Amino acid sequence: MAEQIQGIRGMGDVLPGITPVWQSVEGVLQQTMQAYAYQEIRIPIVERTELFERSIGEVTDIVEKEMYSFADRNGESITLRPEATAGIVRAGISHGLLHNQKQKLWCAGPMFRYEKPQRGRYRQFHQFDVEALGYEGPDIDAELIMMSARIWSELKLDSVELQLNSLGTPQSREKYRDALTGYFSSHEDALDEDSRQRLHRNPMRILDSKNPEMEPVIQQAPKINEYLDSASADHFKVLQQLLGEAGIQFTVNSRLVRGLDYYTRTVFEWVTDRLGSQGAVCSGGRYDGLVEHLGGKSTPAIGWAIGMERLVELFELSGHADVGNERHVYIVAVGDEAARTAFRIAETLRSEYTDLCVEMNSGGGSFKSQFKRADRSGAALALILGEEEVKSDLIGLKPLREEGDQQQIALADLNTAIDEFLQSSTNPS
Repeated sequence: MAEQIQGIRGMGDVLPGITPVWQSVEGVLQQTMQAYAYQEIRIPIVERTELFERSIGEVTDIVEKEMYSFADRNGESITLRPEATAGIVRAGISHGLLHNQKQKLWCAGPMFRYEKPQRGRYRQFHQFDVEALGYEGPDIDAELIMMSARIWSELKLDSVELQLNSLGTPQSREKYRDALTGYFSSHEDALDEDSRQRLHRNPMRILDSKNPEMEPVIQQAPKINEYLDSASADHFKVLQQLLGEAGIQFTVNSRLVRGLDYYTRTVFEWVTDRLGSQGAVCSGGRYDGLVEHLGGKSTPAIGWAIGMERLVELFELSGHADVGNERHVYIVAVGDEAARTAFRIAETLRSEYTDLCVEMNSGGGSFKSQFKRADRSGAALALILGEEEVKSDLIGLKPLREEGDQQQIALADLNTAIDEFLQSSTNPS
């Protein structure tokens, strides 16, 4: 027997038992996008490596350690996308979507980073990404945060909390970086190896350290709000007012920074304590300089991304992830004539009821074995045909998910019975 081929570490399969939960979550996300008038864009999984080096920053962990980059057959360096924002901006510039226009866009799909696989962190992971390009004021920041809050409400998640901060402009941020470099340089003996490497390249990332031994020195570090320019401070103040008026609770976290160089002003995270160390479910912020940095005209922009694996797990933990198909019938048919009749009935039902899942028994079997398959299928109702039913133009109905006796009705009355079944699944007692 041939040796079994294993899957790649950190790149998992989403099996049939869990895909309905994913679909349920994705449905809420897409409905929310429609409610806020955001349009879908689909971008390539592979981009030129230069795109991410310029957008994310060459001295970030993502570019230095985590990207899947390789030379194609023409010798050009290309990369599996580690995030979606840069690709969306590249597409907007390439197709003139940002020329005297504003865009509200979303996309979804797999991203790739070579990280140590652990709970909530994978080498292939999925993101749902939202971007608003061409909008300058704090009102769009508030809209994006309110949109994410609505998603949690629709999914009945009450274990996520909003953290908020402002990074200011590149100029004020540079002053803050200098202050951090000076402070941490004077405490270099207290820094771990990763923080020493970041000290002169990206000192703000030291604030993101998860090493508990560094907590005392980080707590005493300068706060970014002490270095904000007046325009950024006003922007941040209005944003907080808008969120407060909308009833959205938040915490200002002066240590909240970003590992990507293109962020400016508003940054935020929705975090939870139910997923272990990987607590961030949704992260976002402004990146007003990125479009120009990638060759377009200066364009303000803001966006966020949800880690789908984390959101799906959180949805399951919430106890609201029971997404069994209540509009699913399974046709049990014993005997050749019954099977032929069942096929005709199944196709008729599929044509007349587009919101009904109709599953036919395949492979024959006794009534007992077919009922076992019907039960395993997750169907809520069994339609039963045997030779006697066919001769008498009858069909049996048997509830599979609740108490109820099997009954027989005239085949001519099947549509009425299906109507009642669909009505009851929509409005359960």
